[in-house]
Amino acid sequence: MFAPGRLTFGVFFPIEAFPGDRPTMRDQVPLARRAEELGFAALWFRDVPLRDPTFGDVGQIFDPWVYLGFIAAQTERAALATGSIVLPLRHPLHTAKAAASVDQLSGGRLLLGIASGDRPVEFPAFGVDAEQRGSAFRENVRVIRQVLEHSFEPVSSPYGVLAGADIVPKPVRRIPLLVTGSSRQSPEWIAQCSDGWITYPRPALQQARVARDWHEMVHQHSPGTFKPFAQSFYVDLSEDPNEQPTPIHLGFRAGWKALLDYTLGLRDAGVNHVAFNLKYGRRSARDVLDEIGHEVLPRVA
Repeated sequence: MFAPGRLTFGVFFPIEAFPGDRPTMRDQVPLARRAEELGFAALWFRDVPLRDPTFGDVGQIFDPWVYLGFIAAQTERAALATGSIVLPLRHPLHTAKAAASVDQLSGGRLLLGIASGDRPVEFPAFGVDAEQRGSAFRENVRVIRQVLEHSFEPVSSPYGVLAGADIVPKPVRRIPLLVTGSSRQSPEWIAQCSDGWITYPRPALQQARVARDWHEMVHQHSPGTFKPFAQSFYVDLSEDPNEQPTPIHLGFRAGWKALLDYTLGLRDAGVNHVAFNLKYGRRSARDVLDEIGHEVLPRVA
């Protein structure tokens, strides 16, 4: 999924276009399998515990851990990536056990995108102080790392004290933790303490500067270490391959030739992965996957 100087593609569930905030969730397994066949490197899962109609999107509706397990059983090669688990709303031991379980059951395919949360309605519902979610996020990362990478090592945190017991299973390998947005952390903390960064789309020249700054910061803190730079992107792929971009929310409507030019520019700028979201599309998801898979992906890989 990640390598220096390369750009790979992923796709968010739900793999469909839909009005309003609730998708149909029809045909998701065959669409996920098709994306995998075409060479999409990752399938992305959202963590949206509550429906807030004012926010406009409930992701794939199903609990991310349950749906990760379900899709893991239906696919073989694609990375299973979360975009992103809202750490402050969950106990870190639950998150660690769920992550290790998915990683084991999928043969080591989990990539754990993590976030501090941005939907105001969620925090009071779970009894979490939204103003403290930055520190809660850091504590979650510390505890999750410790219990997944060590056995029977005592750990104390505001969530409790673990002593004389252990989290099982352990993951197949060290699960990558990618921070989403700022998650109320400094850029230096993210560069030092994460395994990569998931950010949002920006105009091409601006994103190139952000990606360059990221890779330079990682090098300053960990010379010789590669930590990927990933971004999301909403795309409404036109049937006209020559259609030029028209902006939509966090993306654009365009033909595949403009999408190719855009993604080649991202690759050259140091972006390592683009996760497409098809919510605002006008064509069938199958047709969009096929066109990106046949016309864009081979020219970018």
